[in-house]
Amino acid sequence: MRTPFLRRARLRPWVLPLLVVLILVCAALAILAGRYGVSPRQMVGAISARIGGGIYPDRKADSVVFNLRLPRITVAVLIGSGMAVSGAAFQSLFSNPLATPDTLGVASGTCVGAVVALLLGWGMSGVQLTALVAGLVTVAITTAVARRRDGGTDVVTLVLAGVIVSAMADAVLSMLKLTADPTSKLPEITYWLMGSLAGASWSQIALAAPFIVIGSGGIVVLRWRLNVLALSEDEARAAGVDVRSLRITLIVCATVVTASVISLCGQVGWIGLIVPHAARMLTGSDNRYLIPVCLLLGASIMIFIDTVARTITASEVPVSVVTAIVGAPFFITLLRRTGGVQT
Repeated sequence: MRTPFLRRARLRPWVLPLLVVLILVCAALAILAGRYGVSPRQMVGAISARIGGGIYPDRKADSVVFNLRLPRITVAVLIGSGMAVSGAAFQSLFSNPLATPDTLGVASGTCVGAVVALLLGWGMSGVQLTALVAGLVTVAITTAVARRRDGGTDVVTLVLAGVIVSAMADAVLSMLKLTADPTSKLPEITYWLMGSLAGASWSQIALAAPFIVIGSGGIVVLRWRLNVLALSEDEARAAGVDVRSLRITLIVCATVVTASVISLCGQVGWIGLIVPHAARMLTGSDNRYLIPVCLLLGASIMIFIDTVARTITASEVPVSVVTAIVGAPFFITLLRRTGGVQT
């Protein structure tokens, strides 16, 4: 049976190595670019010194590379790869090319948790943990709302429940912003919600990275079974797949990744939508090949976007603004070239 999400399966041998090289090139440019310029010699020297167990003599260059640039690059890799594979998983899970990682309301719920922590002054670690827990609770509420009396859940009801819960969370978020101090807390909340990697640090990475890596890893491991979800439930069961368990596992993995990403840097749109479609132009729609390509392509794109966000103007531009500016024209071009969404 030929379905929209199973066609033109191919992975040319040069694609994955090229994407790895692209990540390295984008990372090198990200280290070199910025208000404090780092020369290629300083970059290589600082990295070589750390690998050898020492510290580069130019302490300022060493600090810029390892305390400012590399944490941002690491966060960008985690964000780009995590959101891209989560978006691809949700698009296959719901057989909907417009599905995104926040389809089930996790983004809105995570933002509510983060804003509560910001209002209470719990610090960035408290913001991350509260946002992560709030995102997971939101998806739990969504699945509970969508569950039928017999214990089952169908995809359409799940998506509709996500819309409802997301709208409720957005209303709560608006109320919280209304109660915030307009001179101190409200600007902080607004800037956080717009998304930024400016505060990236190794301590924040240590808190969020395990969740993103485990969630993304779960999707990568299950990518072989994602293709089965493009079939009807009866056909999937006939193939020996427990559809309900697989669906729950994928939702949990994608939710953990999305909530962790948003708790780390705020809202980052478009990556989970456009990267899977761009990856399908390289590999086709077979998830065995699509997911690894999304992982690498999302990382490189996010490094590039963050570099543009912090260098394009004198003051840093929020990441979500740059992703929208870059993502919208790309998606329009994709639609015009293909005559519709690549599925």
